[in-house]
Amino acid sequence: MIYLNDENKLLSLLQDRGLITDTQRQLITRKKDQQLQLLTKGRRSGRSGGLERRAGDLPSLVDVIVSLGVELTDHSGQLLSEEMIMRAVAADLKLPFKRLDPLELDLEVVTKTIPKSFALNHLLLPFAIRNGILEVALCDPDKQEVLADIERANQVTVKPYLTTKSDILKILAEFFGFQSSISAAESHLANPLADLGNLEQYVRIAPSSEIASSDQHITSAVDHLFNYAFEQRASDIHIEPKRKDSHVRLRIDGVLHTIYKLPRVVHAAVLSRIKTLSRLDIAEKRRPQDGRIKIDREGKEAEIRVSTMPVAFGEKVVLRILDPDILFQGVDGIGFSRRDLELYRSFLASPHGIVLVTGPTGSGKSTTLYSTLKSISTPEKNIVTIEDPVEMVHEEFNQISVQPQVDVTFSNILRTILRQDPDIIMIGEIRDLPTAANAVQAALTGHLVFSTLHTNDAISSVNRLLDLGVQSFMIASSLLGVVAQRLVRTICPHCVEEFTVSAEVLRGYGLPVSEEGDVVLKRGKGCRQCRHTGYLGRCAIFEVFAVNDKTRPLIADGASEDDLRRAASADGMSSLRDDLWRKIKEGITTYEEGLRVVGGGH
Repeated sequence: MIYLNDENKLLSLLQDRGLITDTQRQLITRKKDQQLQLLTKGRRSGRSGGLERRAGDLPSLVDVIVSLGVELTDHSGQLLSEEMIMRAVAADLKLPFKRLDPLELDLEVVTKTIPKSFALNHLLLPFAIRNGILEVALCDPDKQEVLADIERANQVTVKPYLTTKSDILKILAEFFGFQSSISAAESHLANPLADLGNLEQYVRIAPSSEIASSDQHITSAVDHLFNYAFEQRASDIHIEPKRKDSHVRLRIDGVLHTIYKLPRVVHAAVLSRIKTLSRLDIAEKRRPQDGRIKIDREGKEAEIRVSTMPVAFGEKVVLRILDPDILFQGVDGIGFSRRDLELYRSFLASPHGIVLVTGPTGSGKSTTLYSTLKSISTPEKNIVTIEDPVEMVHEEFNQISVQPQVDVTFSNILRTILRQDPDIIMIGEIRDLPTAANAVQAALTGHLVFSTLHTNDAISSVNRLLDLGVQSFMIASSLLGVVAQRLVRTICPHCVEEFTVSAEVLRGYGLPVSEEGDVVLKRGKGCRQCRHTGYLGRCAIFEVFAVNDKTRPLIADGASEDDLRRAASADGMSSLRDDLWRKIKEGITTYEEGLRVVGGGH
């Protein structure tokens, strides 16, 4: 790395571009030798570890500068990063810079173009072929001869991009680790026998640095897949058999991304491994199955809910990743406004009654319910849940999984639970009259009951219960309140910017805008961290309907939804659109995202 280790040239470049001051330059010059020794010693002491140490790569001047924690000159508090340095070098050399996003890379190109040892020795990464041109990312611009060798060996034109060394090492570890496991599995398939027993199995998945191609290949491949899903903040993993291959997709912030295409022959073995981990019958391929895996990943626990289903070309499996840090957060941290939080806490303080949480699938109802139960759980309370299936096993609750094949249904088990001296009951979903009637009966006999309904908003839950056959006076007597919710993507904090939009336009979308003229809002421009979507993470918007002295008589008399909504609004209820507008004004989400979720127009 002649260019990157030329101290005078590199530091002059950084100073000319305003990334460091003269004082910082002198500091780097004074401390670089000592810092280089520390970094070199640290890497030698851990040589048996990850891919970077096995590559025998000594720290460069860039590594030294980054490790010194140099603050940027714009007083933002940010530190000079490896990416900032490499972008400056790329601009100086008039080379394009490439930030490597694993979701955009072609697994075949990365792993099949050049040998792994060659990629490690020269720290470069082929990542795409477009119009007969091989695009290669490298962190050392002094590699012209090596690029010429690649051109001759592959009979293609090479287009170089500059990137960071850490990105190259990370991608090489992930892609070659996964690919070597999959390739070995093609000639070394095994179907371990299932051990049908407990509700869950506790599994430790090896971190990326411990997985080697010499391990059991399918086990390694599945571990790589789980690690990758956690690193990408995925909520779901889809493994789908197709005619010629098998597609692996991750859902990130509500959007699916195809990340791998596996050889068709490997699909059954991967599925068998997942079935074994989740205590499913690997021999049963004609019926849907549900299971779960409890995972210990580098000291942190998480659960994966597994669902298999026969499709045209085999069995599809969907794995939902359940993070206890998200499911069991405090009630005050899930996004309620101050008024809605006070209302909801008043529901929880009640000794008996029904609290309903409504919304479509994937709207965060489980997070609200689990966070609620966690916040009110004490050793003095007997909390019992009936779920289909149990989403997250928690030792403080007595959790029961619905099993229709042995007549363990919501309504049947609820009658049994009432003889188990419960204080608080959580019913996964009220689907029919027997379940609804038993829930009402439990509430009227001194129990606090939580459940979910599939309705569009909070007010329509009353009509839904009436449609199921519950009498209006019973609803009025037992119902404490209803929470409706949706999940919206939040603005990426790394690329947030302000913009103006006409208040009239926003009102045309049905948003409760009181301002006039132009309104200043926020949005994400799109960057590497958010994959150029402008969004990073999700939050909930809420509508909390309280059954009180004003609305209870209306429910008992069978009032219409419109009458109930007017009464609730007069009492101060904020609708989903009201809460959405509050979060838009606070710069949490955008009006486009909100309207995608709740719909546009009045």
